[in-house]
Amino acid sequence: MTKPRAMTPDEPNRKRKVVPKLRDGVMKRGATWSYVIRVKDPETGLSRPRWVGGFATENEAKAARDEARVSAYRGEYVDRNTITVGQYLDEWLEAHAVAIKPKTLKDYQNIVTRYVKPHIGLLRMQAIRPSTVTKLYRDLTKHGGKEGRALSSRTVDYVHAVLRKAFRDAVEVDEILVSSPIEKAKRPRREVGEPGTVWTTTQLKAFLRSAREHRLWTFFHLAAYTGARRGELLHLRWADVDLDGKQITITGSTAFIDGERVEGTTKSGRKRIVSLDAASVKVLRLQKKMQAADKLKAGSAWRGSTDHVFTTGWGEPIHPDTVSSLFPILIKRHNTTHPDDELPRARLHDLRHIHATTLLLAGVPVHVVAARLGHADPAITLRVYAHVVRAAEASAADVFAKAIGD
Repeated sequence: MTKPRAMTPDEPNRKRKVVPKLRDGVMKRGATWSYVIRVKDPETGLSRPRWVGGFATENEAKAARDEARVSAYRGEYVDRNTITVGQYLDEWLEAHAVAIKPKTLKDYQNIVTRYVKPHIGLLRMQAIRPSTVTKLYRDLTKHGGKEGRALSSRTVDYVHAVLRKAFRDAVEVDEILVSSPIEKAKRPRREVGEPGTVWTTTQLKAFLRSAREHRLWTFFHLAAYTGARRGELLHLRWADVDLDGKQITITGSTAFIDGERVEGTTKSGRKRIVSLDAASVKVLRLQKKMQAADKLKAGSAWRGSTDHVFTTGWGEPIHPDTVSSLFPILIKRHNTTHPDDELPRARLHDLRHIHATTLLLAGVPVHVVAARLGHADPAITLRVYAHVVRAAEASAADVFAKAIGD
């Protein structure tokens, strides 16, 4: 008869299987902690357990459990998802490639690649908190530019706009977030001046007088007198110009993307009619005569195959960067020849702001200005030019008293 083998002192401990215990929905599984809650299926009405793991400590698991319980009670619970910010934004941009304009898509891609991915691209979408985004904006403002230099508040605003759109879709479309942390994030205060305060109308007239010697003077005149965007004017065809009716029809916009000229719809996606004053009609007639003279001079070398209003001396459409880079050159030329009438630095887009500001201060209704600028909603005009509207409101009492004759 074989005698039973004697057990070593530590063998009972090795043979005993330790079963982890679930305490109030939280338990340790291996090296990490997990929690479980019951979530009701909105379609069947039945509840089923949802396990979520990977927490480093018991307290973290409990905090996540409590948050999940509240969401489940409100019917807002979403399953745990490990997709990162970078992965989600890549998929989001790909999904929107057809729905948005090529230029806009390119801008979004640049924002994501240069300013978002290097900072929070590897973080999980569900781990992003308002404080995370606030820190991102703060870091970008301090050293988010080239070679670690400060980034303008305007660019940070663009970053915020892209993230707001993407995270809103993550909540409403893809349902991987309960709410968007972008909405509660704090952006840095803008340090630039209000739109339209760069030049006075007197300074604008001085610039246009000096620029008249250049062949593209008509472009700057029309930009100031219509408030149209750069791409909209460079897209303009003679077929869209009604000189007798004193109006132009803005039908699309032009941009250059990766060295290729791209023509598409306006920013709002809709056409609009902009009225012209008598002087602008005269300016456009001169432009037409100059273009005919260019064509006659070029002869067989004429490259114009379209009906564009603004072309080079060879008939080719003007590159958008040409007018943008020419604008500061003409300002510098004016300041050199008129040192006693020096113009402040300005951007080409400021001509649009000056146009809107002048109209609002003259009492033109906001909805009329919005239609002229091509804003999809007058609320946009009110938001951008709120400071101008406030200035106009300040004199409203005097206007009323004068109308009554008091």
